[in-house]
Amino acid sequence: MLTRDDRSSAGHLLWLVRTGRATTRAELQEHTGLARSTVGHRLDALRAAGFLRSGGVGGSTGGRPPVKLEFNDRHGVVLTADLGATHARLGVFDLAGTSLAESLTPLRIADGPAPVLDWVEGELTALVERAGLRRGDVRGIGVSVPGPVEFETGTVREPPIMPGWDGFPVSRHLGRRWGVPVLVDNDANAMAFGEHMSRSPDCPSLVLVKVSTGIGAGLVLGGQLYRGIDGGAGDLGHIRVDASSRARCMCGAQGCLAALASGGALAERLTASGVPAASSRDFVEQVAAGSPAAAALAREAGQLVGEVLSTVVCLVNPQVLVLAGDLAETQFVTGVRELLYQRALPRATRNLKVVTSDLGDRAGVLGLRAMVVESVYSPEAVDRVLDGAATAP
Repeated sequence: MLTRDDRSSAGHLLWLVRTGRATTRAELQEHTGLARSTVGHRLDALRAAGFLRSGGVGGSTGGRPPVKLEFNDRHGVVLTADLGATHARLGVFDLAGTSLAESLTPLRIADGPAPVLDWVEGELTALVERAGLRRGDVRGIGVSVPGPVEFETGTVREPPIMPGWDGFPVSRHLGRRWGVPVLVDNDANAMAFGEHMSRSPDCPSLVLVKVSTGIGAGLVLGGQLYRGIDGGAGDLGHIRVDASSRARCMCGAQGCLAALASGGALAERLTASGVPAASSRDFVEQVAAGSPAAAALAREAGQLVGEVLSTVVCLVNPQVLVLAGDLAETQFVTGVRELLYQRALPRATRNLKVVTSDLGDRAGVLGLRAMVVESVYSPEAVDRVLDGAATAP
């Protein structure tokens, strides 16, 4: 929450311009109550630091037309790395969200943090060079992983499908090498924020459920990601849904939702039935090829997830529920809808939109880009930069 003093800072003025709330000096004065000379002094500091640029001119109401102010989206670039269990999407984006370079590459998250992050650094370096940029152009990095994250420290905590990663300080590891802020979050959180910022920026509450190798959810409440007390919010995959099941989850328990309805679990069940599928994506390929057994399993999995989501919908009462991940392209979606609307209270679903992801597997990198920009160019961060510049010898 901004204090009265914060609302008069140069960083807050930049935030007003960046979010489109004020685009001229007069509008900044109106929003902040600051004197014209004070606003001018702070705009000069923002321009000198490269945060702000002048645009065209606005419409005149008599007298000289006002000069439009614009956030300098060429001030630098953001790097993103959305790491899944078996694949990674990495990207370089400008501050306006334009993709400058991207890659989608197979990856084994189970190889452990050191080899995976060494590969990530090499791939990001190659993408920066491909975009014709230098490391010094990078303003921040966003990384997502398929497990719980202590967001404040960028540390992975007890991830069921990431052996060797528990307690590893991803943010500190990459930050030392790049010398810029590194934000680390759960992959479903990144996807949820990407969907929120790209499709539903005015939506008061959005829940995204990702079903691929595992199952996880991201919650955006009041426009902000809700991570829980230590990053564990949205861990749907480890809710026990069948006490009699012997299906063992990667967390060690039996009867978890992920052990019965994740893409990885469905691939194992399909293989056991005589149709080979080594991964979640192999399973989806079998569905697309017309396998009746795969289609039936996808629908059954959707029903299991839909039953859990009926509780989530009654508890959170979101406006938008986004189904994402490999299984969002299968009969899984039909199964979710069937059980969700059957089990949830009509009041909880009256204004609910159940949709599949518009962004597909790019939701994560787009969400990470938005997170990094919101953090690196927050009023507090900008004021720290300006204070440092003012006191530098």
